[in-house]
Amino acid sequence: MFGTAHTFSGFSSNAVEESLRFYRDTLGLRAEEAMGGFRLKFAGGGEVFVYPKENHEPATFTVLNFRVADVDAAVAELNARGVVTKIYADDEFRTDERGIARGDGYGPDIAWFRDPAGNVLSVLAES
Repeated sequence: MFGTAHTFSGFSSNAVEESLRFYRDTLGLRAEEAMGGFRLKFAGGGEVFVYPKENHEPATFTVLNFRVADVDAAVAELNARGVVTKIYADDEFRTDERGIARGDGYGPDIAWFRDPAGNVLSVLAES
């Protein structure tokens, strides 16, 4: 039924302008303003709409995962751009001092961070 439909996901922000700058300028993603929010365009054709919501509550789960060749290098670059990657306490996830949880054969290396609205994002090793 929807196999050929243009599909996209979305999540909210209570800081749309700041979030737009973060995704475009800090993370280097393509972003287009639309309908009071903005669309993020990803390699491979994926798309997410970030929409304004005054009573926004940050997602308590990861809303975007960025696969990278080198998690350590990605975390170093994020940290150099002022992005905090140690957002979870060690009792939630065993992470190193930079917030990287090592998969050690049970999954990919991964590090989480937040956007300006508090939504959780991650960088994780390509599988």
